[in-house]
Amino acid sequence: MKQTAPVKCFLPAIFLLLMLSCSKGKGDGKAEQPDPPKEVKGTKVKVMTYNIHIGNPPSKPAGTVDLPAIAAVIKAQDPDLVALQEVDVNTNRSGASLDEAKELARLTGMNYFYTRAIDYDGGQFGDAVLSRFPILESQRYELPVTAKLGGETRSVALITVEKEGQRFLFASTHLDHLTAEDNRVLQATELVKIVKTLTLPLIIAGDFNAIPLSNPLTILRQELSWGCKSSCPLTFSAQKPASTIDYVMMRPAEKFNVLSYVAVNETYASDHLPLVSEIQLVK
Repeated sequence: MKQTAPVKCFLPAIFLLLMLSCSKGKGDGKAEQPDPPKEVKGTKVKVMTYNIHIGNPPSKPAGTVDLPAIAAVIKAQDPDLVALQEVDVNTNRSGASLDEAKELARLTGMNYFYTRAIDYDGGQFGDAVLSRFPILESQRYELPVTAKLGGETRSVALITVEKEGQRFLFASTHLDHLTAEDNRVLQATELVKIVKTLTLPLIIAGDFNAIPLSNPLTILRQELSWGCKSSCPLTFSAQKPASTIDYVMMRPAEKFNVLSYVAVNETYASDHLPLVSEIQLVK
């Protein structure tokens, strides 16, 4: 006949252990909780780059300028900083009295800085930046063209801004558009030289007129990291996106976390899609 006494002795012990375990779980709970995720401290900024096609909607005749449409696209995304390319200032083709950079700043309620790339049609054609923050400093740089191809010199519009105690640089640029890439290679090389002289963290955005695996982009990768990794959003043309030529880049890479990086599906205002990225500046 089997003895049952040991079972009777063990049941209270097991019950006691279960009660102690449950009692521990109802305490302060700190030992039972997973470690909180490590958060990287830093300021978040939202940036946009937009080639505005001189404010001329592709579906409209040349000479038709619709800056309110461009401003509406910008305001809908609510960026802190905007890099603008193909900006006319006092040209006959867009309006001799129209300063597009100044007008877009007014329409969006932002500060601005404009740089001339070339003189054109009685006025100027170039790049600009818009900023929700006060512009502490501003600087223009020129990107050259080769003697072989000639063409249009390009510019870099660079500003110094500050958010939540973190000071950094933001820039807009636009590399050469010709089919041969000689000018873009020269301009990318010059741009690398420029960024090497800068001491503050830099975000630079614009229309680089070059696909990710091209020679100009390979040169820029020497000093600049991209907001996109393996797959970059298609940005041109806005009506039938087929290539990536607009980018947001940073330097040094360890000072930035890219939280989002997307092209906005807006097909009326320009022939490029606007590109928007939310970035964290690491302290």
